[in-house]
Amino acid sequence: MAAFQYIARDQLGVKVTGTLTVVTRQAALIELQSRDLAPVQVREVHARRHWQRRVSPRHLATVYRQLADLLRVGMPLLRALQLLGRGKSNPRLATVMTAIADDIAEGERLGDAMAKHEDVFPSIQVAMIRAGERGGFLEQVLARLGAFLENQADMRSKVLGNLIYPVVLLFVGLGIVIAALVFFVPKFKDFYSRIELPLPTKILLGASNALTNHWLLIVLGVAGVVAGCWWLRRQSSVQLALARWQLRIPRLGALVSSLAVARFTRILGTLLGNGVPMLQAMQISRDAVGHVLLAEAIDQAQDAVRAGEPLAKPLADCGMFAEDVAEMIAVGESANNLPEVLTTIADTLEKRIDRMLSLFVRMMEPMLLLGLAGVVLFIFVALIVPMLQLSATI
Repeated sequence: MAAFQYIARDQLGVKVTGTLTVVTRQAALIELQSRDLAPVQVREVHARRHWQRRVSPRHLATVYRQLADLLRVGMPLLRALQLLGRGKSNPRLATVMTAIADDIAEGERLGDAMAKHEDVFPSIQVAMIRAGERGGFLEQVLARLGAFLENQADMRSKVLGNLIYPVVLLFVGLGIVIAALVFFVPKFKDFYSRIELPLPTKILLGASNALTNHWLLIVLGVAGVVAGCWWLRRQSSVQLALARWQLRIPRLGALVSSLAVARFTRILGTLLGNGVPMLQAMQISRDAVGHVLLAEAIDQAQDAVRAGEPLAKPLADCGMFAEDVAEMIAVGESANNLPEVLTTIADTLEKRIDRMLSLFVRMMEPMLLLGLAGVVLFIFVALIVPMLQLSATI
């Protein structure tokens, strides 16, 4: 449902204003007519749109596949959109599809109607739809969009799924350590107050005292550090420095660069394969790649393409493309089958990323367990050593 503010006049010509909550603007006009009001102005209110949940890629993929199937069997576009607008699985997406159907009924193109809902349809999808409309292969574009979004969602699920267990293990370990410092260690404070303590015990008791008596300052300090890091992270110079530093880290640098390159090649290959012009496709890929070094390399590659030079060299110079990947791009350019080559590169890199993530998680799990065991052993030793010293003295 959407909110529409209206200005209308009743049968006596008196001005009436208010707000209606209906599905579409057309429904608002019908409602006003049923109240014997003549609409003067009806406009949608977007004030709370940013609080709405985003439409998931899987839901969008399903809608694109359904729309492609409906068009394939000969159903007109307007009727297909109206049918999807009656869906119950995702009310927000159904509302958007109904609004698009209303725009189509008024003579707009599908791509232009989708562009009005930029919080639902990213620029990459709108560009592919417009290219399909211009080229007369909209049905194929919709099917490819569905497959593309399914692939993106699967890749995201793999990355998140591999990281769930280490993150849970890390938070459980931190919870155990904090609970020990807050509830267990303070019980030994009075017992150790009259004896000379070794350094580990002093450190442990000091940490426990700070956590129990100054927890508010610690929370504020952590919040300040997080806010400072967030602010620094938004500075372009810091982003560039962090991106370069990431690539130097063993294993992690290769994983980060592979993720960025796989995303870039997948998006660029999909756009080019669906008829989007090279420069426009590169600009969309640059905005969606999510890595500052690769974005700079894409800017340089755009300049090279405008000047009639090859795409592969500026990309290879950024240091994020492996030699075999850069060579494949160069071969694809010379053979005039760049979209297929880019898609093949993305498939290969995503398989490599899956293996790297599995190895990374297998390495991370024992390291986290060893770290947790080390902290627990430090607490135990720090509490037991004074007792052993006291018993030896007695």
